[in-house]
Amino acid sequence: MNTTRPANGSPIADDRALGMDRAITRRDFVNGAAVGIAALATATAGAAAPSASTTGGKAPPTNYPPARMGMRGSHPGAFEAAHALRDGSLDPATAVDVGETYDLVIVGGGLSGLAAAHFFIKSVGRDVRVLILENHDDFGGHARRNEFRVDGRLLVTNGGVLEIESPDRYNRWARSVLDDLGVDLHRYEQANSANYKLYDTLGLRSGHFFDRETWRRDQLIVPPAASDMRGGPSPDAIARSPLSARAKADMLRLLAPDQPDYLAGRSIAEKKALLAKTSYRDYLLKIVKIDPQAFWYFQGAGQGTFCVGADAYPALFGWVQGYPGFSGLQLGPIPDGLFESLPGGHHGRQKESGSSVHFPDGSATLARLLVGSLVPGATKARTQEDLGTGLIDYGALDRPDQPVRIRLSSTVLNVRHEGSPAAATECIVTYARSNDAEAKGLQRVRARNVIMACWNMFIPYLVPELPSLQREALAYGVKGPLVYTNVALRNWRAFQKLGIQRVSSQTMFFQDVSLAECVGIGEVVPPTSPDEPIVVAMNKYMAAPGLPTKRDQHRAGRAELLAISFEEFERQARSQLARILGPGGFDPGRDIAGITVNRWPHGYAYTYNSLYDPVEWVFSEAPDRPCVVARQPFGLISIANSDAAASPHTDAAFEEAHRAVGEVIAQRTFPFARRA
Repeated sequence: MNTTRPANGSPIADDRALGMDRAITRRDFVNGAAVGIAALATATAGAAAPSASTTGGKAPPTNYPPARMGMRGSHPGAFEAAHALRDGSLDPATAVDVGETYDLVIVGGGLSGLAAAHFFIKSVGRDVRVLILENHDDFGGHARRNEFRVDGRLLVTNGGVLEIESPDRYNRWARSVLDDLGVDLHRYEQANSANYKLYDTLGLRSGHFFDRETWRRDQLIVPPAASDMRGGPSPDAIARSPLSARAKADMLRLLAPDQPDYLAGRSIAEKKALLAKTSYRDYLLKIVKIDPQAFWYFQGAGQGTFCVGADAYPALFGWVQGYPGFSGLQLGPIPDGLFESLPGGHHGRQKESGSSVHFPDGSATLARLLVGSLVPGATKARTQEDLGTGLIDYGALDRPDQPVRIRLSSTVLNVRHEGSPAAATECIVTYARSNDAEAKGLQRVRARNVIMACWNMFIPYLVPELPSLQREALAYGVKGPLVYTNVALRNWRAFQKLGIQRVSSQTMFFQDVSLAECVGIGEVVPPTSPDEPIVVAMNKYMAAPGLPTKRDQHRAGRAELLAISFEEFERQARSQLARILGPGGFDPGRDIAGITVNRWPHGYAYTYNSLYDPVEWVFSEAPDRPCVVARQPFGLISIANSDAAASPHTDAAFEEAHRAVGEVIAQRTFPFARRA
């Protein structure tokens, strides 16, 4: 167990000192244990108790999914049946037909699945029957909301998708979702104009924490003025760091404004080709030739967008994203509008955009607005401000008398045409309500059309009748695993005393620690003083450096992530906060009020990487990209989700949903034009 160090510097190796024995709500969801049918049914029913409300002062109901703490994200009970199917220990043929037939069944209740229902209803009207099947106990997919109540105050933060990234790049269809829902980003930003400045007003900056396991002693280095973490530390911070004299000199050389041409003698095209096939790690260590100690600052380059570090991050991506070491190469500008016709964004090949909007709960606000539009009886909230504190009546999501039903805790296990794909008029969709490995209670419904808005890599297991080339393409991308751990604090005085709002700690359990963005919406009010409660975000990216490919790293990281218990996450969070903030007076036992671990073993959509994939897949619109082959319609089945765009961004999820619905509408209109 990692020891921690309080303000007086004496070691603490005791769970009691870390506050592990404190009576915070941390294990509401059975702390990592698989949950049986009865427990899942009770949890879902418990969330349905109240009627919808927009009153911020009203406490949420018992078992309200956004307010559950402990292990969330891909929580226990959400994947056991799927793993049983993968491992061949489950027989979908045992399912019982529940006698329900739908015009459209959507597999997956994330942003793409919800948007698909939205586009379908918008196109054909509400005189239809639509069923959304979602394996988790909450909707939104990765766009998940976390709530805490600390000392009577509601704290809201994102449990997954952080923000609406680059909304100015949204195409017509992605933008139409925001417009249809009444999302007003300008109004939101105007309302938060003062909040955005709070941390700067208090002089809080971004710093680096050097851990004693790597550097012999714990040391927090905070620059004297605000600096760009991606661009590297300030000269003052370098001087106070534990780096060797040579490493400090190399850092100053790397960050100097006048850089040499490290690739002199090559043409621009040759330079870019080399950088596309050279990792940023090798570029810094072998071409720029910085000391390995200096590389410590940059080993996490790319992890926030690709879930791998600098060893699996093309140097060319580093140039595009603004990392140091390239200014002397004279590579020219990145044109505006590059690849703008492709759905979703791809960091490292397009100019970075600073215009991103972060609601308090991230993109969960969009998911909640979509649900409110699809199932109006589920909430009285109608605007983005209403949904700041508005409750969702989960019991209203799956009622038989409404056009759209959202059936949570339902893991789809098989989708097949009734008859040949070329002639069938219906599909049969089998799912497990229990979500456990025993596969009890398998049920099936019928659908005129099906949209698979789930993970690409799982679709070959669900639809085994797909052509072999399409199954291979669907299985190609491996989603990036990561963890968003949110810790509710009773106050953040230690952050103020130390002068920090974010800390990079690359060789510790959590690589990034930061105060939640200071924003509010409706009756969700951000803190105005360090004496008030706040949420701290602690991010862990499950990279596995040294493995042959990015996909191998993702697979290994996923396995490692699933083996970590909630108790270990809690212990590491408490220990790391104590070590970083202890000199500021922080006490993990006294100051921590709640912990939610958002575990995403299948996290970011796989994006193509020029170190391992053909460069044409990354830097052109090649039609043989696996995502293009994978998303082709098959009989009555279409495929949505951000994987279909090879982009993890919200607009990709929306755009792929629109494409899939367009295929469904075309098939309904011209049923003689078969797609198998």
